[in-house]
Amino acid sequence: MTATQTPVCIDPSPCSGCGTCIRVCPSDIISLKNQKARAAPDTDTARCLVCGHCKAACPENAIDIPALDPGLHDFSTFDLDPAWLPPGKGVLTSDLARLICSRRSCRNYNPTPVNKEMLQDLIHLAVFAPSGTNSQAWTFTCLTSRSEVLVLGNAIKDFFKRLNRKAENMILRKALALVGAGTLDHYYNNYYESVKTAIEQMETENRDRLFHGAPAVILIGSSPGASCPKEDALLAAGNILLAAHTMGLGTCLIGYVVAATEADRSIQQKLGIPDSETIHAAVALGYPDETFQRISGRKQPTIRFR
Repeated sequence: MTATQTPVCIDPSPCSGCGTCIRVCPSDIISLKNQKARAAPDTDTARCLVCGHCKAACPENAIDIPALDPGLHDFSTFDLDPAWLPPGKGVLTSDLARLICSRRSCRNYNPTPVNKEMLQDLIHLAVFAPSGTNSQAWTFTCLTSRSEVLVLGNAIKDFFKRLNRKAENMILRKALALVGAGTLDHYYNNYYESVKTAIEQMETENRDRLFHGAPAVILIGSSPGASCPKEDALLAAGNILLAAHTMGLGTCLIGYVVAATEADRSIQQKLGIPDSETIHAAVALGYPDETFQRISGRKQPTIRFR
């Protein structure tokens, strides 16, 4: 962004000079001049997070932010009320709690494909998650058929077959551990046997132990420049998991995909994902072939009040 450009466009005609935009701006780049809000070229606009707070708060609708895509408010499978929902209004906490507690990881899917409109709507909802310094550097790669899912599944399986052969070398494991690189030894002690069994079942029983028969997968990655890309991806994934449940879909986060693609970039190349991107989350999706009768519990967390 040059010194003469601003990401915030303010129309002075409707602007009442109320200062609401100034109060909500996290970067202090908006000021008043002659009782009109302005993001002047001589302001350090490079600090703008393009968060949209000023646009959302302006009572006169006098602010535009060209970098924000209004099309993300458009959904194919439902209609969105564009009015802002204030805290404590419109949604019962008990209903939200029931949704959160009812969402479970799905490991049984029927073969019905998930249409692209639903996947697109889920991604639109995903990007309304918070991101570090509002980087919004997410990328989403959708695998929309079982054949594409299986291409990725086979690549992941082959990676772990190679890793298991490496982990079987006790001398290598112990030597690496002696020099402070105990990752392979940790893998052998904690994952080797279960991964070996899963690979055997995939190859001899044709069982999908990775994606559990899901007909679609969304890979959430990041472009360079994000301040905390892993956290951003998981927050986006959280939106997808909850929204998918309301759409009648089951979901499951697949951590083995992240571990494999991080170690072997050729896997994401098979999917046409540039080397400059990094995958941080993988969500399997499909119509569930399983039902539950009630909400179950969780382990007791560690909680501190200071």
